[in-house]
Amino acid sequence: MLHRVQAMEPPGVGARNLRECLLIQPRHLPEGTGIRDLAIDVCDCYFEALSRNDTEHIRRALRLSVRNMAEIIALIRSLNLRPGALIANPEPQYIIPDVIVRKRENTWIVELNPETVPKLRVNPDYARLIRRADRSDDNTRLRRHLQEARWFINSLANRNDTVLKVAAKIVEMQRGFPEYGEEAMKPMVLRDVAEVLGLHDSTISWVTTKKYMGTPRGTFEFKYFFSSHVSTDSGDERSATAVRACIRKLIAAEDPCHPLSDNQIARVLAEQGINVARRTVAKYRERLGVPSSNERRRPY
Repeated sequence: MLHRVQAMEPPGVGARNLRECLLIQPRHLPEGTGIRDLAIDVCDCYFEALSRNDTEHIRRALRLSVRNMAEIIALIRSLNLRPGALIANPEPQYIIPDVIVRKRENTWIVELNPETVPKLRVNPDYARLIRRADRSDDNTRLRRHLQEARWFINSLANRNDTVLKVAAKIVEMQRGFPEYGEEAMKPMVLRDVAEVLGLHDSTISWVTTKKYMGTPRGTFEFKYFFSSHVSTDSGDERSATAVRACIRKLIAAEDPCHPLSDNQIARVLAEQGINVARRTVAKYRERLGVPSSNERRRPY
């Protein structure tokens, strides 16, 4: 029954693991299709080496030419690692930012997004039903409901004011980000904003959770702008976010045939005055979802 399911469309559905998913899909190709059988052998017998991107070991073991190995790897990379996604078609969930950041006359302005601010008011007809001197149960109940409604509206207004104040202070303290991007981010913690605004740390934590800021560089959660610091030779401090951006930039510009190791990245950053250990580079690289240098190597 399992083989019957795995023979269905799309190719790869019903696989119990990644190796099996890669094995099923080439088998759907017509027999005798170029490098079909070699691709199956690589996925079957050399899956561990394939997962490490050790294509040179596979090429020597199978005694293949550089060209044939490149064709096999190209075929394997064309396979779908998530064939079930072709069936499921979930509706995309778009994030609506709570505040919008715009530049006006060389000044960054923070405004509440009108789409997320509910427009509430008390129905005047409802309010006119309340008689001041009437102490009946119905009138007392109406008066209590009116008071609770006004309290709720005021609470929402205070909440919006707090969100706007915190967002404006974040933009003020990270003014380099909208201008120059992640590499201009400064180290900042919740307490820095709390002390300036005279609020408690827990209030800043609440305001920055699941709240989003729309900027010219994209939409980001408030918490994105808070990060630890890294020391520099000049005695200044760099944001961990800025350091991760530098690592991403270095990796994007590297030679695919000779990718930078974590040690090499640490040395390049040191030349720029940023002192980070190799293990710190590895940690930041993993947070960026970037594989190791061996896995990034593209010899063909």
